Amino acid sequence: MAAATTLAKLNPSMVLTYVTGRGTDSSESGSLMWARIKGKTENDLLKLPFKAAYMFRPAAIQPLHGVRSKTGWVQAIYVATAPFLTFLNRVAPKYMTTSAQLGRAMIKVAREGHPKPVLESEDINRL
Repeated sequence: MAAATTLAKLNPSMVLTYVTGRGTDSSESGSLMWARIKGKTENDLLKLPFKAAYMFRPAAIQPLHGVRSKTGWVQAIYVATAPFLTFLNRVAPKYMTTSAQLGRAMIKVAREGHPKPVLESEDINRL
């Protein structure tokens, strides 16, 4: 928030994109603390005087193009499940996206805008 607040003051014509996650609680009153905190952060970012701010809420992200986890066991899971994740991305876009799709969607929204300030995995994949 400190960085975003400073950026909003320095350049209010900036577009902010923020990656949070599926299940984020915008009401800030749910039972899961992580979801409430992410929801509060989203709400606070949307209040800043940027030209626009977009919250990206992917469910699961398949890393592509050499992206590797620094955590060994997580990387092992990515390698072992890569074919399944590719399949899941095709058949369940509500729950899956890729690092490439997320990056392209963030750039497109920053350049062209979007009617919704909060984008879920399906929105990300459509973009």
